[in-house]
Amino acid sequence: MKTTIKDIAESTGLSITTVSRVLNGKAEQYRISITTQENIKETAKKLNYVPNQFAANLKSGKSKTIALILPVLSNPFFASIASEINLLMYKHGYMTILTDCDENIDIENATLNKIQSYNIEGLLIAPSGDKYEKILYLHDTGLPVVCIDRYFEGLDIPYVATDNYAGAYSATEELIKKGHKNIVCIQGNKESSPNRQRVKGFQDALMKANITQATVQGDAFSMENGYIETMLILKGKNIPTAIFTLSNTIALGCMKALKEENIKIPEDISLITYDNSLYFDFLKTPLSSIEQPLSEISKIAVRILMAKINGEELHSTQIFLNPEIIIRDSVKSL
Repeated sequence: MKTTIKDIAESTGLSITTVSRVLNGKAEQYRISITTQENIKETAKKLNYVPNQFAANLKSGKSKTIALILPVLSNPFFASIASEINLLMYKHGYMTILTDCDENIDIENATLNKIQSYNIEGLLIAPSGDKYEKILYLHDTGLPVVCIDRYFEGLDIPYVATDNYAGAYSATEELIKKGHKNIVCIQGNKESSPNRQRVKGFQDALMKANITQATVQGDAFSMENGYIETMLILKGKNIPTAIFTLSNTIALGCMKALKEENIKIPEDISLITYDNSLYFDFLKTPLSSIEQPLSEISKIAVRILMAKINGEELHSTQIFLNPEIIIRDSVKSL
């Protein structure tokens, strides 16, 4: 049975009011003696007293809780973001409510409707699509909102994201430098801002090199999409010399299909991907990739959110960070 303030009062022979004042940090304000304070605290410890946080939240008007809404936790990028942010918010004394929307805008909107009843103090979100009305509504009502990785162009909602255009441009440029002209890009969620910017970077790099053939196919940041699209590529008439996948999950599906068809990387087809992973170094052929500054994204997003929660003014709340290209062994010079 849970210990209450009344139990502590009965055990110490003191009033409920006195016990409450000590446990709520108001002993000095009401001039309660050190001896009495120590007696109450020792008794509370002995009886395994746990403060009623819900009641304290109602009294203070603060829940010390934020919501983190992500498109899909099976993607290592978002799983790492979730882990990093949860730890950062814990250090600020906050609890994180985490939701996976399965890249589904309907689930996202339903979740946004529900979290309002949780009395959250802030929202961190990587939107599942390009529909922003509900997020903008919450932002305009005064709820601190920060978008992570994915954002809405033209709106004043704060965000922290990678320069996806620059990352995709540099990856494509690397393929072109190695002599590749027949390149296929396997994209992710067409409605997400990172995908649009990555596709544009890919296409613009080809255009600058006067390469007119810019094939883009696929529709999800998933292994299944990577596998299916690679199989379609390999069964086609015009097999490319290189594939550029727009996420590490797509790359995994792509590699599975290449292995099943006995296609070697990079001897038969070169491969480069957006998003880095620790295991890329340990593959039979280490995979070249575009690395996003995941830790910095998380830290800056939390910094902006806490500033909004605490009413602090910041000079900038829409931040782009530079990605880094990591060259390994998966791209062959032609």
